[in-house]
Amino acid sequence: MNQLTHAGSGKKVALVLGSGGARGYAHIGVIEALEARGFEIISVSGCSMGALIGGIYASGKLPEYREWVCNLDYLDVLKLVDVTWSPMGAMRANKVMSKLEALVGDVLIEDLPIPVTTVATDLVRQREVWFQNGPLLRAIRASIAIPGVITPVNVGDQVLVDGGLLNPLPIMPVISAHEADLVIAINVTAHSPQPVSLEELLPCEHEENDSRTALERDRDEKIGGWMSDVRQATLRLWEGLGSSEESSGVEASAEESVETRGKREWSKLDMILESFDITQAALAKYKIAGYPPDILIEIPKTVCSTYEFHRAKDLIRLGRHLADEALERRIPSIASDATE
Repeated sequence: MNQLTHAGSGKKVALVLGSGGARGYAHIGVIEALEARGFEIISVSGCSMGALIGGIYASGKLPEYREWVCNLDYLDVLKLVDVTWSPMGAMRANKVMSKLEALVGDVLIEDLPIPVTTVATDLVRQREVWFQNGPLLRAIRASIAIPGVITPVNVGDQVLVDGGLLNPLPIMPVISAHEADLVIAINVTAHSPQPVSLEELLPCEHEENDSRTALERDRDEKIGGWMSDVRQATLRLWEGLGSSEESSGVEASAEESVETRGKREWSKLDMILESFDITQAALAKYKIAGYPPDILIEIPKTVCSTYEFHRAKDLIRLGRHLADEALERRIPSIASDATE
C-alpha cells in the first residue's frame, strides 16, 4: 500500500465507504471535501450504505441524489418505508430502489467510469460476495439487506444480505488499485470513548441555522421519532393476526395484548439494529488493524441512529467537516490550499 510520503504530489484516491445506515450520508460530505481539493477518486469499494453512495457517485448521479435526500423530512422518509414483516425481514426496499432506478437506470457495474466493488454476505455459504460486474442496482440492494430488517436478495442459490455482517469496511478490494496514491477509508460505525452527538461534532454556524438545529434536536430526542406511524401500522398488522391466535386457543381479549405484541416486535427490530451496529463497529476495527488505510475518517456511531435518514444535511456537513480535519492533519499542504 502507498504511504503518505507519496501524498505530496499524488491526488489519486482509492475510496472505502463503510456501512452504517443513515450515518452513511457522511460519505457524501467526504467526497465533496476530496473533490474540493482536486483529488481524483479512481476506485470505490463500499458496503451497505457505502455501496449505495459509492454506486451513485460512480454513476455520476450523486448531486441529484444529494438534492433528493436533503429535502426529505421524517414524514417523507416514513413514506419510503414499506413494512412487510415477512419471516425474511421486516421491510422491503422497493420504494427506495425505484427512486435509485429512476436516477441511474439499468446500468452495469463494469460500464461505470470508476471501478466499483460492493460487498454482500451469502448466508448459504457464509462468506463475502464481491460485486464487480453485473447490474449495479442488484448489487446495491443485496448490500443493504440488513438481516432480519430488510428482506434478502436471492441470486441463484445464494441468499444475499448486508455485507456488514462480515466486512463493514471493505478495504481489501481497493488495495489492488495500484495507481492510487492514497487509500482513504470512512468508518461510520466508529467507537467513541463517550457518546457524542451530531450537534457536538458539527462546526458552529450562524444563528439562523443554530435555531433550526435546536428544533431538530428536540424532535430527534423523542424516542421513535418518525417511526411512530410505522409502529402504528405494525400494531394494525398484529391486530389482524390476532384472529389466528384466537383460533389456536390463545386468548387475546385484552386490548393491551395487541399493543404489547406490536411493541415487542419493534423492540426486537431496535435490538437487531443496535446489535448489528455493535458488531459492525468491532469488525471495522479489525479490518483497519489488518489493512490500515493511508487516511482514516471516523464517524462515531452515536451521532445518530441507523434509521434517521431525515438528517441528511447535517450528516453530509459532518462528513465534510471531519474530512477537512483529517486532511489538514495528514496533508496540511493540500488542505491549506483548499477553498470552501
